[in-house]
Amino acid sequence: MHVLDWIVVCAYFLVMLGIGWWSHRRVRTVRDFYIAGRRMPWWLAGISHHMSGYSAVMFVAFAGVAYTDGITVYFWAFATIGIGVGIGSWLFAARWNRLASRLGVASPLEYLALRYNIPTQQALAWSGSLLKVFDVASKWFAVAVLLNSFAGVPLVAGIAITGTVTMLYCTAGGLWADALTDFGQFLIQGLAGLVMIWVVLGELGGFSALWTFWGDLPEGHLSPTTSKYTTVFLLVYILVKTLEYNGGMWNLAQRYMAAPSAHAARRGAVLSAGLYLVWPFVLMIPMFAAPLIVPGLEDPTTSYAVMTTTLLPAGLVGLVLAGFFSHTMAMVASDANAISSVITRDMLPVMWRRAREFSADEKLLAARIATFSFITLSMIVATQAKNLGGVLAIVVSWVAALMGPISIPLLLGMLPWFRRCGSRAALVSWAGGLITYALVYYGFDSSQTVIVVSPILVSLTLYCGLGLLAPEPSERADELIDTAGRPDEDTGDTGGSAKDPVAAV
Repeated sequence: MHVLDWIVVCAYFLVMLGIGWWSHRRVRTVRDFYIAGRRMPWWLAGISHHMSGYSAVMFVAFAGVAYTDGITVYFWAFATIGIGVGIGSWLFAARWNRLASRLGVASPLEYLALRYNIPTQQALAWSGSLLKVFDVASKWFAVAVLLNSFAGVPLVAGIAITGTVTMLYCTAGGLWADALTDFGQFLIQGLAGLVMIWVVLGELGGFSALWTFWGDLPEGHLSPTTSKYTTVFLLVYILVKTLEYNGGMWNLAQRYMAAPSAHAARRGAVLSAGLYLVWPFVLMIPMFAAPLIVPGLEDPTTSYAVMTTTLLPAGLVGLVLAGFFSHTMAMVASDANAISSVITRDMLPVMWRRAREFSADEKLLAARIATFSFITLSMIVATQAKNLGGVLAIVVSWVAALMGPISIPLLLGMLPWFRRCGSRAALVSWAGGLITYALVYYGFDSSQTVIVVSPILVSLTLYCGLGLLAPEPSERADELIDTAGRPDEDTGDTGGSAKDPVAAV
């Protein structure tokens, strides 16, 4: 890369660190660190929710699918998210916000100790945290691949650079730093994406090519589904993404919890849903056109990087690379914040009695240590991503398949229709989904559709079936469900004094 590109990238990193330092001064308590003191405006919560949902994997693994299969990747990877978040704006956004305001919940899993019991909470916490280590590791590896393609930076060095900068600003500023950098990264991403579209269309003959190049694409590239990414796969992915992006990915529940009212949480969810339906398609136009501009690539996952380094002048390459960083750092910072909240609020008090008596300052210190530790561990795992099957295998096969069994007890447990489902249903459905995944992924030569579909359907069937056949009525669960679902005037009132779910149990 040219020196101008490095200047742009370094300036980007400095701005992110500056935001982290500024946000550090706004963090006084653990609730500030994890849910921004419930003072985050709806538009910032919506943009942060959107930016925290995808990473540089889009420009590596998904760009490779766009190169080989066409627009199918938009439908199953992003349109499903838009639909799912739209559903969540009705079902889940306000409920998460009321849990935060009425029960003092600051971790997405904190309410599970009341809804089910502590063993159920711990099973979901440990399995979900382990899964997130590998999920985040895939993000580090993806951005390192891009940095290697752009500038020849070794993969391990790329992981270390990006991870260290992210670690510094999110450890210092918590969710405030995360959300504010998300907004800055959204602007950078938008500028970089529009620049790339303009250059690609110029290469294809001008702005009019936006309407004409589609007919020149290889056969099958305009089909929403393929033999690998089938209609069943797409439909089940809507269920997967509804669960994943409304709380299954714990960091996204925090955006709903951080809004000042249930109404603001809903508005933020609607904004995020709209962005997911429109903006990813705009960003992917160069990816769809890549077979016409750089045909015959041996490694399709490098298509976006090859186009960028080939077509853009000095300075703009650095801008696009900063856009890549913005995706990964936005998602990883929010994941780290959510995992830290689960560790310090849900796991540590159960493992160590002394943690239940931490002072406010000790809780904040523990939050920062947990954030630092999680990012460090994920960076170490990222160096082994190739041995784990690569980025797409981790993101699609692992995360998509395992997120359902973890999310079903978490998300459905707050809905009134599932109030008869108790800890037995939660644990059996969780275990059944994980066992099913192990069987279809490692025991049989299964297709991508079967790998993703089977675990979530088995888990959903077990959870609902046990709720009907072996119900576990609970006054405590009924009270919690009613508390989360009871409408208010959406004026941002706190709904009463905070309670500690672990202590209450």
